[in-house]
Amino acid sequence: MPQETTRSRVQKVLRGEKPSDRLPMLEWAVWWNLTIDRWKGEGLPDGLSNDGIKRYFGLDVDYQLWFPTFAPGATRDSAKKHWVENEADYDELLSHLRPDIPPYDQEIWKQRAAEQAAGEVVIWITLNGFFWWPRVLMGIEPHLFAFYDKPNLMHRMNQDLVEYQLYSIDYFCQNTCVPDFMSFAEDMSYNHGPMISKELFDEFMAPYYKQIIPKLKQYGIVPIIDSDGDVEPLISWFEEIGLDGIAPLERMAGVDVNRIRTNHSDWIMVGGFDKTVMHRGEEAMRAEFERLMPAIQSGRYIPSVDHQTPPSVSIDDYRIYIKLLKEYATRAVEIHDFNMSDGSDKSDMSDKNYL
Repeated sequence: MPQETTRSRVQKVLRGEKPSDRLPMLEWAVWWNLTIDRWKGEGLPDGLSNDGIKRYFGLDVDYQLWFPTFAPGATRDSAKKHWVENEADYDELLSHLRPDIPPYDQEIWKQRAAEQAAGEVVIWITLNGFFWWPRVLMGIEPHLFAFYDKPNLMHRMNQDLVEYQLYSIDYFCQNTCVPDFMSFAEDMSYNHGPMISKELFDEFMAPYYKQIIPKLKQYGIVPIIDSDGDVEPLISWFEEIGLDGIAPLERMAGVDVNRIRTNHSDWIMVGGFDKTVMHRGEEAMRAEFERLMPAIQSGRYIPSVDHQTPPSVSIDDYRIYIKLLKEYATRAVEIHDFNMSDGSDKSDMSDKNYL
């Protein structure tokens, strides 16, 4: 049997298959700066890049490229609170959007593509989502009013965005490499659920996802969404438009990965480990992995911290987390019933059965 690589493990899990040795060990959302500063005082070598820190702790290495939509050098009028308040503002801003060449260091990414081709790393890209981007331009409250007050402007922003993204995907895939997966930045929930209705989602977001997701799948890129808060009500919305999975699955927002697996057997999940227990020692962290274990062994799940590791976590705490992550990532592939997506038993795996 061929030896597993970082890339082969990730690709197998995304397909619902079982790696031969262990699940991926990813830290998909890198650490707070305050966390890194603390760890440097506790023995973390200075000067390490994010991938250097991952190697230091024995994690699998992933490279993320977030395609910015602003051209280099874009500036906002200091007299304005937000980038866009009306159509005229947007017209003026257009010269700072959709650069002709995606703004990334092509030589560095070609080097990383060589590592990907060797199986040493996975590469993923992030694109602004169609809730996220108008909010960036307009500000939180004006954006929510704009669904009703400025619908034409909202559609214009997102159509311009998706056209640039389609170009960027083609450019990156044809000139650098094909990413293993991608995410849409789309924080559209708080801890009580979605910020907009399904009707608004269908009118203002779905049409643009339906333009871009076929392009991603044409290249074989697995599309997932990154949305914080209580995302469970949104999953069926995302499934309808062709998305395959979600991160970060924040426990403090009430998200239950076992319940999600019961209700969405083929849904890819990344994250889910409650970051708020990491400073409480090995027993608490082990209990959290035990809580996650039914979902972990069900397949199509990469267990990881449910957002950035907070500065309350010491470097010794984090080493314990890594030790346990490897233990449970290995145990998971030893379970016979790894993948439940083939129609096998889908009995209720929600928290009430595993606390």
